[in-house]
Amino acid sequence: MFCPNQRSRRWRICEAQRIKFAAVTRCRIPLLRENMSNAVLLDEAVTPLGATLVLGHGAGAPMDSPFMALLAAQLALRGVRVLRFEFPYMAARRRDGGKRPPNPMPVLQAHLRELCGELDQPFFVGGKSMGGRVASMLAGELGARGFLCFGYPFHPPGKPEKTRIAHLQQLECPGLILQGTRDPFGKPEELAAYTLDSHLQLHWLDSGEHDFKPLKASGRTQQELIAEAAEVAAGFCRQHL
Repeated sequence: MFCPNQRSRRWRICEAQRIKFAAVTRCRIPLLRENMSNAVLLDEAVTPLGATLVLGHGAGAPMDSPFMALLAAQLALRGVRVLRFEFPYMAARRRDGGKRPPNPMPVLQAHLRELCGELDQPFFVGGKSMGGRVASMLAGELGARGFLCFGYPFHPPGKPEKTRIAHLQQLECPGLILQGTRDPFGKPEELAAYTLDSHLQLHWLDSGEHDFKPLKASGRTQQELIAEAAEVAAGFCRQHL
């Protein structure tokens, strides 16, 4: 399993700065490699299941956004070690503050391939929205135990005819998608018309939108839906270890 330390032959990792998030130990780990982003965040599992989830961010927010931070902490509290990273365009934004669009898909995929090439088994890949899409496309090739998508972009908002599901119809490994019932990137009535691989599980988060924020009338909070997603995701990881 990936284990950051000063003796790492391939990563050349600087000393980690440790901070506490509730009972979760979180490390920010600089990576001294020209072709990789400037850091990863590692959330150590409280009672480890023995698996690492490599978790990518969505198109617009970085690896340390409030959503990503809370999701990673909730997963770690349930035994899943979480390794967060940034795709090249987002790492460049962090360095100079300039806004950039996401890299082309081949660049995003190459970055995830290189990162996962440093991991030992067992591991899972996943992400928020775009990060989950990239993970779902590569999970089988990478030898992951499975993939997890937190808000999958089945189609652009308002364009249900432009689906992004071809690879989800014939999977090489198990997958789990956690989706809000109000998500403009894919709602229950739209997904009912899709034919998806039997290895793909889908869990609906009642009243949630793309960031799992529910309607006030639901009586639930975004934090509760993220915790629900983490509970289901941890169960999926246990099932496929």
